[in-house]
Amino acid sequence: MRRVPRWALISSGCAPVLLIGGWIIAGMLEGPGYDPVTQTISVLAAYGAPGSWVMTGALFGLGVCHLFTAWGLRAAARAGRLALAAGGVAALVVALLPAPSSGGSLRHGSVAAVGFALLAIWPVLAAEHGRPAPWGLRPVPSVSVTALMGIGAAWFLFDMQRHGAAGVAERLVTCIQAVWPLVVVVSCLLHRRRDEPAG
Repeated sequence: MRRVPRWALISSGCAPVLLIGGWIIAGMLEGPGYDPVTQTISVLAAYGAPGSWVMTGALFGLGVCHLFTAWGLRAAARAGRLALAAGGVAALVVALLPAPSSGGSLRHGSVAAVGFALLAIWPVLAAEHGRPAPWGLRPVPSVSVTALMGIGAAWFLFDMQRHGAAGVAERLVTCIQAVWPLVVVVSCLLHRRRDEPAG
């Protein structure tokens, strides 16, 4: 198994901190008019939003983190690493194409959907078959987390149509997507340590 460098812990660990910290701080700057239960993260990064600079910076940082993690995650299958990197690029583009202050944006929505799909499928593409692999790169956990993200996406789309708890659904899915690379990196480092000879 190819070694995963320890610096990948920094890139993968910073991703959820940036995302969650970004939406918390931007939400505070937005004030009581913003409802995180029903409104999406994109509203926080929209043109003219008080905390747009915070949320835009967080999304940009998230994309950079995914790119570095994909580069360092040498134990994963190449297709998965490419999908994770492409998901990082999509996050960068979403940051550069914020939603308008009112109404929707086909460009923003399309890039966000592509990014979501890439970040949802990368665990399955990264899974290693046919040899002992770190826990985070085994088929069952990889398929399970992708299925969980798919269920979360269905919940998000359903609640967007009926004006329900779309903000909660989006935060759940994006949080899983931000945390999973860290889980994989940690499992790779622990697997390597267990395989190294003592003494």
